[in-house]
Amino acid sequence: MERESRIAQWLRRRAAQDESERPGARSRARSSSGSGRGRRWGGRGAQAAAGADEAAARRETLLLTAAEAGFPLAPAAHPSGYGCSCVRIGCPTPGRHPVSFAWQTQATTDRAQIERWLRAEPQANFITATGRAHDVLDVPAEAGYAALARLEEREAAAEPGAEPVLGPVALLGEDRMLFFTKTRGRPEDEDEWWPCELDSHPETMEEHPGLRWHCRGSYVLLPPSRLPDDEEGVRWLRPPQPGDALPEPLTLLETLTDACAEYAVTVEGLEDPSPWPVR
Repeated sequence: MERESRIAQWLRRRAAQDESERPGARSRARSSSGSGRGRRWGGRGAQAAAGADEAAARRETLLLTAAEAGFPLAPAAHPSGYGCSCVRIGCPTPGRHPVSFAWQTQATTDRAQIERWLRAEPQANFITATGRAHDVLDVPAEAGYAALARLEEREAAAEPGAEPVLGPVALLGEDRMLFFTKTRGRPEDEDEWWPCELDSHPETMEEHPGLRWHCRGSYVLLPPSRLPDDEEGVRWLRPPQPGDALPEPLTLLETLTDACAEYAVTVEGLEDPSPWPVR
């Protein structure tokens, strides 16, 4: 009996070994043991890819909507590592300036051209050239929030069909707020206009705590641009709507300058508080 029992045990071991050596047995075991892990990691990768595609589509929609509303766009540099994508050593405005020196003639509302730029440089920021289809009143964010609340009250109280009180409004990081208005354009009397350089250059934003009027010869970053060391970047508080009229800049100016003057008084260490930049 003992001899037969040992033979039976050997036969069972031999059958199990033969089964394991059959073609496909190892691959089936491997797939069954790793199937859960493969599904888990594949799911995360698919979710990340879907999220990136959704963000790119949302970004493209925002930019094309702004162009459809009449804002001329041109590609700009973007943050790259600890610096700027322009690879200029010590770039003073990383991610905040146009790519080309010809940005004023390059800026366009042409959908096909903007789509080509987006495909060629998916990470690029975009600027909009001011003084052509619109101007921008640029104020400190704290003053901007106060002015925005007052202007929204006026907007709510305005009669139907009245001239617009407010237009698109964007937040530039956590420091500045941008109010988009009609442009002063090219008056018949050339003495009646001034370029933005009379207030300040786009690169000298931090030197001017008060209001800046971006008109001819200037630009602002357009949402959804990214800024160095700023998770929020440039974003709309009131996005543009194609076909909507822009407000006259002078209708916002008094409210904005009052809010900037109030803000300047509260800024510690400001030797000469002024709501308007002084060169």
